[in-house]
Amino acid sequence: MCGFAGFFSSNLNKNQDRNSILAQMGQSLFHRGPDQEGVFNYPQKGFSLVHRRLSILDTSESGRQPMLSDSGRYIIAFNGEIYNFQILKKEVQQFNSISWKSNSDTEVLLRCIELWGLSKTLQKVVGMFSFALLDIKEEEFFLVRDRVGEKPIYYGMQKDSFIFGSELKALKKHPDFQNTIDRNSITLQLRYSCIPAPFSIYKGIKKLLPGTFIKVSLTGESFQIKDVSNPISYWRLSNVIEQGRKNSFVGSDADAISQLDNLLNTTIEQQMLSDVPLGAFLSGGIDSSSVVAIMQAQSIKPIKTFTIGSDDQSFNEANHAKLIAKYLKTEHTELYVSDQDALNTIPYLPELYDEPFSDFSQIPTFLVSQLAKKHVTVSLSGDAGDELFGGYNRYTGVSQWWPKINTIPYWFRSFLGSTILSIPPQRWESLDKFSSKVTAGSLELGGFGNKMQKIGSVLKVKDASKLYNHFISNWSFPEDVVLKGIEPNIPNIADELDFENVITQMMAMDTLHYLPDDILVKLDRAAMGVSLETRVPFLDHRVIEFAWTLPLSMKIRSGQGKWILRQLLNKYVPSSLTERPKMGFSLPIDKWLRGPLKDWAEDLLDEKRLIREGYLNAVPIRKKWLEHISGKHNWQHQLWDILMFQSWLQEQSL
Repeated sequence: MCGFAGFFSSNLNKNQDRNSILAQMGQSLFHRGPDQEGVFNYPQKGFSLVHRRLSILDTSESGRQPMLSDSGRYIIAFNGEIYNFQILKKEVQQFNSISWKSNSDTEVLLRCIELWGLSKTLQKVVGMFSFALLDIKEEEFFLVRDRVGEKPIYYGMQKDSFIFGSELKALKKHPDFQNTIDRNSITLQLRYSCIPAPFSIYKGIKKLLPGTFIKVSLTGESFQIKDVSNPISYWRLSNVIEQGRKNSFVGSDADAISQLDNLLNTTIEQQMLSDVPLGAFLSGGIDSSSVVAIMQAQSIKPIKTFTIGSDDQSFNEANHAKLIAKYLKTEHTELYVSDQDALNTIPYLPELYDEPFSDFSQIPTFLVSQLAKKHVTVSLSGDAGDELFGGYNRYTGVSQWWPKINTIPYWFRSFLGSTILSIPPQRWESLDKFSSKVTAGSLELGGFGNKMQKIGSVLKVKDASKLYNHFISNWSFPEDVVLKGIEPNIPNIADELDFENVITQMMAMDTLHYLPDDILVKLDRAAMGVSLETRVPFLDHRVIEFAWTLPLSMKIRSGQGKWILRQLLNKYVPSSLTERPKMGFSLPIDKWLRGPLKDWAEDLLDEKRLIREGYLNAVPIRKKWLEHISGKHNWQHQLWDILMFQSWLQEQSL
């Protein structure tokens, strides 16, 4: 796991100037690669490249980057892991008798590109990655991102320079960076708690879409960019879904469980390859428990596992994780974090995430990464099980209650929803003893008041096609909040495919957007912020492709999500240790905003300040803030979006 950055600049002719800029760009990425730094300059084309290395495979000098191919044709800076590099190495060896210089996956990737070309190589590799590749012979430059978007890459023209890098903080070190905030992107952050690709918080800077690459054509004796292509797809989720339908799984339940077991064993075996200490996050849930169980089954030594806990038992999963760790005989480390531990993390979030990002779980993700880094350099994670196997409560909830709700005339349920929403959450809390009967366990949001608020808002949704947007939206009309902001359209996979039901459509949209733009951003920045590599076995594209061949009944059955994954886990861990309501490590942001964070929030949400800064409309923000601190409503999600933008904006001026 590493970081890289670079640029094409025509106005920098002296190597001294270039090296000074590269040093600053590289230093900003030190956390992504504290072990080594390498630079490459190609002044004939105005090209400069810096790489920061976190040594995982072949920690010797022979794995240093940027790496030049034997022929001198290609130069590469690579971030990530190629999990099947040993298989590819043997395949390359069959074509040419090669004297390998290292045991690194980067050298294998480079030789594959020399042998087969970029497009064919991308079809063959299994891994997570982003990389920059200069083809000196053909005068072409490529930026490439892995299939699902585990590893980040930003790029764009700024004045006379084309700049790129693993994180925005590196791009900002280039003298041509213009630092112009894109108001339209703020609207996206207020709706989704993140800024989806291809957008970024800055004008002229894009995120490369998952499963794509761009090609920059160069021409002339001196620097000149002839053309920058639109992102070119080499792997598309819509194609995977279509192929899954054509080749749908036809075996028995037992056959499907066995095939998934074999596939995950292969994937996890490849992802456990490391020349440095390796472990896994263990929350005690189905996904992380499955990953750890298979890891331990393959290891002769206890796997190192990590979890964080809370003294608030309504949010605490550490006890469950401890029981599973004890059963599997892992080397388990847990850390109970106090409210103050979590609060102390908040000032670091703007720098950690580079652009406004407001998923609450960014805090516990950072804390568990910090814990793991004290013991290991690589940690496997159970992320993506929900998206692939139907684990989110909204999936099971929709399957249970939407058909019933939809039989009620819209005018009546809209009126009923408005009535429910008019009652403050605190008043609903007094009816908590009736919660389980009313919600049937399908809407677990951490409190009866929150559940009733969610029920009220769902009742006001007119049809199933609007359900997904409702579930993932915090501010329903962000254009009313962002001054001069126009919300861009995000691609909808339903425009490419017809879905047999709203649940599979929601799963596809989550995989396409929520997973790479929220979950994987959260994981990458939190872990790399402490120089920890994370690997996600469920995101092996072979697992994804298999999951989309399965009928929905193998994912959601009898009102319960992740059915097939639960059956697989039962082969390793007794169901009595894993069968419990989905919880997650949550945070009482709503209470903090009325308590220890109140002064901090009041300062950032001050009406005069909002007007002076000129980005946000103070009226709806102040209204929600006053309603929240009075207890009339719980606006924690909406307010956290605003607070994370405001704290990010404040950090830019420091």
